[in-house]
Amino acid sequence: MCSDAGTAVPKVMIENERVKVTEWRFAKRGDNTGWHRHAYDYVVVPLFDGVLEIDLGGGERVTAEMKNGVPYYRELGGEHDVINGNDFECAFVEIELLEPKPG
Repeated sequence: MCSDAGTAVPKVMIENERVKVTEWRFAKRGDNTGWHRHAYDYVVVPLFDGVLEIDLGGGERVTAEMKNGVPYYRELGGEHDVINGNDFECAFVEIELLEPKPG
């Protein structure tokens, strides 16, 4: 998934022909996933209450509020880098949907 190595630590938990489940762990503020583009639709389940900063490139950065256990869905597409915006360790589980959408 990542084209530029970041400092967050990915741990693949499940990978088969239908899904890929990865835990992303950010030890400290500023740790990041590295620049990447999702090739599949995906669901993220935060394991903390706090914020992630999303660098969209071109000087554009947004803050995303996270709630422990409250998932969100995104479609494949835009390139970005995800950054820990907290003064504590945080993590989320990313579930990539490897099968194409029904026609």
